[in-house]
Amino acid sequence: MTRPWQTLEAVETPEGRLELRRRGESEFVITVGGRVLMSSAAHRTEAAAAELACREIAGRYLPGVPGMPGVPGGPRRTRGPRGPRILIGGLGMAFTLRAALDALPSTAQVVVAEIDPTVVAWCRGPLAPLTGRAVDDPRVEIALADVAEVIAGAARGGSPPFDAVVLDLYEGPRAATQGEEDPFYGRGALARTRAALAPGGVFAVWSEDPDAPFERRLGAAGFRVELRRPGRGGPRHAVYLARA
Repeated sequence: MTRPWQTLEAVETPEGRLELRRRGESEFVITVGGRVLMSSAAHRTEAAAAELACREIAGRYLPGVPGMPGVPGGPRRTRGPRGPRILIGGLGMAFTLRAALDALPSTAQVVVAEIDPTVVAWCRGPLAPLTGRAVDDPRVEIALADVAEVIAGAARGGSPPFDAVVLDLYEGPRAATQGEEDPFYGRGALARTRAALAPGGVFAVWSEDPDAPFERRLGAAGFRVELRRPGRGGPRHAVYLARA
């Protein structure tokens, strides 16, 4: 017999009722307006987006090696005790964050932009064991803000640039519902993201499906684009890796 879902907590949001549900001891889903936003049973591609981006930039900060990152075969740079600086848009169940932390050195700085404090509380509460309490890692800073605003701030020079930006937002780029001026995936948004990246920075985007118009906009914004479809079997969502 299939065990029923138990609603642990629910809050009203502008997008609809946000719920955390559990089945058994360790299976969770987050829903909004009745739609599944995140499931603990399926997070392979979301984790891959962070892992691919962070693994690429993790070794760029080596002690005593001068130079600038981002040039294939060229020298790496160091910031003294500091390491790579990462921005993750969307916390979800923190699986993307966990994958980033596992790929990064102890000197990394990871900013997670999450607009809903309830999601952060869940990741520090009932969801914490799923990721080894990733949100409480000393490398992590939680910004209760729209990730588009955080990117715009870095693009203006209001904060240091990021070595990688990872967007793990609901559905991802989708031509059917998003225009060219979308705040995350539109032309202006991509220009700001490129300006917010350090030289040789990586922009990784999770997407439910490949989206050709988004890929063309990335190229027009000056990115070199690679599409990945991680894993075998089951849902194979898309990961865009764009290099500035």
